[in-house]
Amino acid sequence: MPEKCFSCKETTEGKQPVKALGKTWCHAHFQCKDCKVVIGDSTFKEKENLPVCLKCYQDKYVPFCVKCKEVRFSNAVSALEKTWHRKCFVCNGLCKKPLGGQTFFERDGNVYCKSDFEKVVADKCAGCKAPIMKSAITALQAKWHPDCFKCKKCKKTIDDESFYVEGSKPVCAKCIEQKK
Repeated sequence: MPEKCFSCKETTEGKQPVKALGKTWCHAHFQCKDCKVVIGDSTFKEKENLPVCLKCYQDKYVPFCVKCKEVRFSNAVSALEKTWHRKCFVCNGLCKKPLGGQTFFERDGNVYCKSDFEKVVADKCAGCKAPIMKSAITALQAKWHPDCFKCKKCKKTIDDESFYVEGSKPVCAKCIEQKK
């Protein structure tokens, strides 16, 4: 009894059937699942148990290295929902050292070692001038470590929302009240 085409559901009798992936197709219906080009007798790959032409497979399913744009093979690094060759996963700062297996920091899609991130990329605290690596307070058109946002007069950390400005430095409400 003739088999039915997986695609058109009609008999394949007299239509040069193709048997692949456990199914039977009419020759004209054995197509790439993505671009619909007839695969016929050409080499193909499989995705979701359907045929995919080599071009679509290469373009859509083979991960590329984000840095060199070449096909990624084994020994790759996956980070930030992207893939790199291990040799391409390097600091974008001054050192250019490999980052595989190390803690790294990201800014605008670029990766950095801790040292270069602190030197080149991280915001600097308006109080102590050190890099801000965790949380920050944004005030007076600058960023501050929470412990560095201190009253100009009493030197206590300002941790409530009310403060005043004196000579571009914060002053706590208590010191302003004492002045009155």
